[in-house]
Amino acid sequence: MAAITSTSSPVPSLPTQEFLGNVDKYRGAVVEDLQLPPAFSLPENEAISRAIELAYERDFSHIPVLDRHRRPVGYLDVTQLKSKWEAGKADPNDKVISYMTKFKRTTSEPYTLITPLSSLSDLEEFLKTNIFALVTDNDRKFVLAVATPQDLYNFVSRRGF
Repeated sequence: MAAITSTSSPVPSLPTQEFLGNVDKYRGAVVEDLQLPPAFSLPENEAISRAIELAYERDFSHIPVLDRHRRPVGYLDVTQLKSKWEAGKADPNDKVISYMTKFKRTTSEPYTLITPLSSLSDLEEFLKTNIFALVTDNDRKFVLAVATPQDLYNFVSRRGF
């Protein structure tokens, strides 16, 4: 029978959090893993009465607004719109374009592409300076979902990261 002998090299220990530094805390998870509900968008010429109705049916707080070419041009903040409606500062027949917040698209603020295969670390970084992210296809032709910090929090809570 062979004897077990010790070697002169110590058993390696697991790396500490200090050593790991910026290792992906989401363990490689991507936006698709959030299992977001499909987004719905509104055309910029939709009546705000319909926008409010649809937002509450789906329990969405922000709705992407599309131009006639189906390109995202802005979003509706449903809570803000509802407040204006209740205060009598919005007519039910007014168009969405009058109440939307336009996206900033400049060379100094380039478009950040968030797709179903974007890492959750990238999404988290984006959400540090934005209230939500539009999840689109690679060509930015379709809005697939809307991701919020709450979606990220729910994912982390479910997975125990």
